Amino acid sequence: MSSSLTSHSMVLTAAGPGRWTTHAGPEWRNPGGGLWGGYAIGLAVRVMEAEPQAVGEPLSITLTYAAALPSGDLLVRTRRLRQGGSIGVWEVEVCIAATGEVGVHAIVTMARRPDTPAFAFASMPAAPEPETLPSPDTMPGGSEHFGAQAFERRSAEGFPPKPGPDSRSLAWVRSRRGPWDKALLGMVTDNSAPRAFYALGMSVSTTTLSLTVYLHATSYELAAIGDDYILIECEGRVGAGGASDERSSYWSRDGKLLATSEQLAWYRERRREPPE
Repeated sequence: MSSSLTSHSMVLTAAGPGRWTTHAGPEWRNPGGGLWGGYAIGLAVRVMEAEPQAVGEPLSITLTYAAALPSGDLLVRTRRLRQGGSIGVWEVEVCIAATGEVGVHAIVTMARRPDTPAFAFASMPAAPEPETLPSPDTMPGGSEHFGAQAFERRSAEGFPPKPGPDSRSLAWVRSRRGPWDKALLGMVTDNSAPRAFYALGMSVSTTTLSLTVYLHATSYELAAIGDDYILIECEGRVGAGGASDERSSYWSRDGKLLATSEQLAWYRERRREPPE
């Protein structure tokens, strides 16, 4: 007998040990047609929360985007690689249901979060309060960012992207799909514009190759934030030979670092059509 779990428009149906099915609706597509990369992050979190043998909560996720996933029916496979006293390591594959082709491969670290002394070396950047910034409906291109269906984004600096010497951007973001949780925090790490746009403009096409997310906040800490804004600081460092990188940090309004991420993207110049 199958069972279902519904959250954030992700309906997971258990299809056997380590196997789940879901349907990704068209609202999760990027303008280019394939599924938004953040959807796969949220799906990996959701399936691990549903996996009966998983212990603890997601602490880190490393995803490799092997092939574009279309909207429609998907198959998710899970496999436990190791379980220790506090840490478990799992493999998650998101596949096209009709063919079984793997689109996204993920390694998820699950953890029991012990009560240990806290420390912090990083500090939150200065930014104007989100309520003082224009809504996305009044910003040029504000409704075109990746994940616009899931998040409201109010940019403080660095948007829309344009070529220049600095790739840094700051934005306040809050969920359109309920209070913050681990899935939404993971999904928002693929919410910023590709950093190649800040060097070369919009004349390039780009896609994520790999993305690693570190979910520092516990589920309890995220629940305390509710549906408030969080601050995203994102910057790129280098691009050449078709590959560019970026890193980002995610802060609560009171200055707590909630998550960090590292991403490697593939980019190339768009082909120009010859004049007629």
